[in-house]
Amino acid sequence: MSVQEAEITALQTTGKGVIEKRKNKIFVKIVKRSVDIVVGIIGVTLLVPLTIGIYIARKIFKEDDGPIFYEQLRIGKNGKLFRMYKYRSMVMNADERLEKYLEENKEARREYDRNKKLKKDPRVTKLGLFLRKTSLDEIPQFINVLKGEMSLVGPRPYLPKEKEDMGIYYDKIVKCKPGITGLWQISGRSGTTFQDRLNLEKYYIENKSFLLDIKILMKTFIVIIKKEGAI
Repeated sequence: MSVQEAEITALQTTGKGVIEKRKNKIFVKIVKRSVDIVVGIIGVTLLVPLTIGIYIARKIFKEDDGPIFYEQLRIGKNGKLFRMYKYRSMVMNADERLEKYLEENKEARREYDRNKKLKKDPRVTKLGLFLRKTSLDEIPQFINVLKGEMSLVGPRPYLPKEKEDMGIYYDKIVKCKPGITGLWQISGRSGTTFQDRLNLEKYYIENKSFLLDIKILMKTFIVIIKKEGAI
């Protein structure tokens, strides 16, 4: 075989390899979206009985009469903002109360600046704490999954105000559709710093695969049962 023929053969082999990789990526995307839709439908069907149960529980706990659901703008794929749904687990006017609390508590301010969250958040209601511990507050996000704004597995959607804090990680993270669960959720989320979270998200995006998603989903069930890392 001549040098020219060898080069042509090598190019053809490389071309076939690239095509196969593209086909595999497309196949994985189709499978992942199909799973999202099926599980999303199941999740949404749980909303009716769960919402009724939460409504009754709120009356028993005599909590405020604010909305059961909570909408919040989050950063989605390619940086597009979307409204993420949750069951409300905090008091009304939570953001204003947080600012006041942080102004009065320097230690809490340092913790929030470091982790972007508080282990003992004074805004969380008694029922809200239960919803968070059991991750039931996340169930409404199956609506986001059905709408195609989120996936079952992916980086946790960030707040717009956190974009600057994400720094060089931002461009990489927004390439992927955010998920209900991910590496951060199964890695002790309440015990990790904001930087730890960014590193975990980066690792997922650089190593994402259908097999990794399955492992994360399986570990998620274990974490929920053990109530690990909930805030």
